[in-house]
Amino acid sequence: MNPLCLEHCLTETEKQQFEENGFFAVEDAIPQEMVEKLIAAVDRVGAKHLDKDELPPDANFNLLDFVGRDESFIELLDWHTTFPKVWGILGWNIKLYHSHLIVLPPLPPDEHDKQRRLGWHQDSGRLNIELEGNPRPRVSLKVAYFLTDTSVPGRGNFSVLPGSHRFNQVEMPEDNTTDPEHAIPVFAKPGTAVFFDRRLWHAAGRNTSDITRKVLFYGYSYRWLQPRDNMTVEHVMENADPIRQQILGKSTGGMGYTSPGEKDVPLRSWIQENLGSEAVAH
Repeated sequence: MNPLCLEHCLTETEKQQFEENGFFAVEDAIPQEMVEKLIAAVDRVGAKHLDKDELPPDANFNLLDFVGRDESFIELLDWHTTFPKVWGILGWNIKLYHSHLIVLPPLPPDEHDKQRRLGWHQDSGRLNIELEGNPRPRVSLKVAYFLTDTSVPGRGNFSVLPGSHRFNQVEMPEDNTTDPEHAIPVFAKPGTAVFFDRRLWHAAGRNTSDITRKVLFYGYSYRWLQPRDNMTVEHVMENADPIRQQILGKSTGGMGYTSPGEKDVPLRSWIQENLGSEAVAH
């Protein structure tokens, strides 16, 4: 794994922001040339998904399980500026359990002034029904890589309720058009990575601009959680290094997920060798 990871470990400020607010952002997490490379991959994969020769300007789609569709997406699995922060929050017994690509074009002009509540939700489906506790366990987080500019309002901004990861339910206004009190947009320039707790109440904002929003979401969880999509990555396993194989879900067997040995979690050994035994104490 890239030794530059050691220069981008989770900071105390980021840890505090994540625990208190449920999210934090890292600007310039990926350089502009990588952003352009990823946009080109999104456009290729999107065109194929829509069965088009090229991605149309009004393309609008959500694509799950995108990570194995292009090598540039695989590169982000253990990206040196972001992955250390993932293990800094969740620990070393982790994997990618979900990937989600969203392309959101501008709304038609006649929709701009219509008032509609955003689609507020927590991630992970039935985990929010079947797990006990208030709040329920974290279990997973997402890293959202913003490829297009959402640094000003009206561009489909990622919207959040800071601190709402501590509540199983949030109160919504009765009028069905107003967003909950204290909701805020997250302003993100191209190349920004936003880390957020799966329990954080969040939504995609309305895109009233002339720019199509393109975002990649990487969902990391503990290795014992069932994948949320098909994880079509077997074709990249052979050429992946051991840590990437762990991230992609490899295990020595069923017991390896809940009682992992050295071969199951090479990330643990790497962290221990580079950061010491205290970093893998649990």
